[in-house]
Amino acid sequence: MMPLYFVLQVTAATMFLLFSVRMVQTGIERIYGSSYSRMISKESDFAKSVAFGGVLAILLQSSAAVALLIAGFSSFGALSFSSGLAMLIGADIGSAVLIRILSIELTWLSPFLMAVGGVLFIKFENQRLRQIGRTILGVAFILLSLRLLRETMLPLQDAAFFPAISDYLARDFVVAFLAGAILAIILHSAVATILMCVTLVEVGALPTLTGITVVLGANLGSGVIPVWLTRGMVPKAQRPLIANLVVRGSGSVAAAIIIDRWYFWLPFDLTTSVEPIIITHIAFNACLIIALSFCSPLETLANLLAPESRRNQNEEQLAGEVSIGDGDLASPQLALGVLRRAVLKMANILEAMTVPVMKLYDSSEKTRTERLLEMDTRLKQALDDVRQFGSEIKSMQTTKRNQKSVENLIEYAIALEFAGAIVVKSLVPCALEKNKHRIEFSREGQEELTEIHDHVVRSIRLAYNVLASDDLESARLLVIEKTEMRRLERVSRKKHLRRLSNGIGITFKSSNIHLETIRSLKDLNSQIVSLAYPLLYREGQLLETRLVTDLTHEKLAVRGSKN
Repeated sequence: MMPLYFVLQVTAATMFLLFSVRMVQTGIERIYGSSYSRMISKESDFAKSVAFGGVLAILLQSSAAVALLIAGFSSFGALSFSSGLAMLIGADIGSAVLIRILSIELTWLSPFLMAVGGVLFIKFENQRLRQIGRTILGVAFILLSLRLLRETMLPLQDAAFFPAISDYLARDFVVAFLAGAILAIILHSAVATILMCVTLVEVGALPTLTGITVVLGANLGSGVIPVWLTRGMVPKAQRPLIANLVVRGSGSVAAAIIIDRWYFWLPFDLTTSVEPIIITHIAFNACLIIALSFCSPLETLANLLAPESRRNQNEEQLAGEVSIGDGDLASPQLALGVLRRAVLKMANILEAMTVPVMKLYDSSEKTRTERLLEMDTRLKQALDDVRQFGSEIKSMQTTKRNQKSVENLIEYAIALEFAGAIVVKSLVPCALEKNKHRIEFSREGQEELTEIHDHVVRSIRLAYNVLASDDLESARLLVIEKTEMRRLERVSRKKHLRRLSNGIGITFKSSNIHLETIRSLKDLNSQIVSLAYPLLYREGQLLETRLVTDLTHEKLAVRGSKN
């Protein structure tokens, strides 16, 4: 019974740690929206890319999360191979620094952060303050989970069976290395794995040298995780991740062999101290920067490991090609699944159209414009296919709930097609006119448009969650984003008019395009937000009207009596 209880405690503490990391990540994503994604797509030198990757990994509490962002931008060519690899290496360095921060004994800090974060999250209506509170609570929970993990591991030093396991790992560095790699892959978090290892060494359950080997194995696992998570993406998206895995994997194996053979050269106290583990981890990741000097051969190797020919329909997948074909009408449920996947593909196309559209305002590349028009044509064709297939499903003998689901999916498809039309009929012409007449936005105006565009991209990603899994929380956030969009549009308009009244020439020349772009982005966002309404209405989360009916009747009655 005791071993079972111990396993339960370790599992609970580990899941609490993973939940806490995810909580911080979610809070940061909701605070900054898509702004960090925009910064990823900016080309910069190696030093800036490494630094940005490190900062992003600390904020998101995960190098894997950064890797997924990099893969997404690499998939449609918004990020070069060298910049992507530099950010990946920087993210791993940031993750190592994060472990250094989290490994400090900060028992006193957890209650304080829980109090502050709890007040912000529960007592305030402002969404930004609530998400800041969520993030602070997440950090407090990380510290709390680490203390729980430490207390759970403490009895191991007195356990009769664990010294045998510890001695075996100490004698066989290959098994210790593989144990670290496998644990990191299972947990999908190198941070959690390394913190667990540090805890085991801290309580005397593992020798320091064995801990170093396990951590090096976790570094290999951290390289495998993003490659596995992006296995369904196009080769262009996977190449920086594969190169990072090659560098990280070969480096960790070499480091494990060298340390096992010549550990006596290490300038550390290898008794029970955890400092050598953390320092070795940071030093190992810092040394990987050397790999950036070999970007060209690494890119060649990545191209060989992930060739374009491996996926014949690369362009179709990249743009989110929708093809229902004959569909599957064997049963209403199967047919609904086909219809939902088609609508999800339409959402993919819309995201691929919306994310790069603001780049047209800087340079109206003909190929990029033609690609947007091509994707809009695909959206229109997809809508026709969804309507046709939906009518075939409705003609089947099925339940009212399935009939309603079909109607909702068709409405979603119509909204997505309308949104795509706004991109090509409003935003693209504005961009073309701006570049044709060489009009420039003011710095403040450019920042305002970029922020509004970021919110639209965030809305599309929330809408995808709603479509994929009927996620009620995403639906609520989507409607909240509409309120935030109104605020941003109102603030931007006021600032723009203020700049006009101050006689700023550059603002006067760009006024029409600036205001038209804001209006188009707002309309685009409204079409996306409409995807949340059916789910919210079904779950009783949507009011029939914004009017306070009783109060309105009372005022009308009073006004009538006065007359």
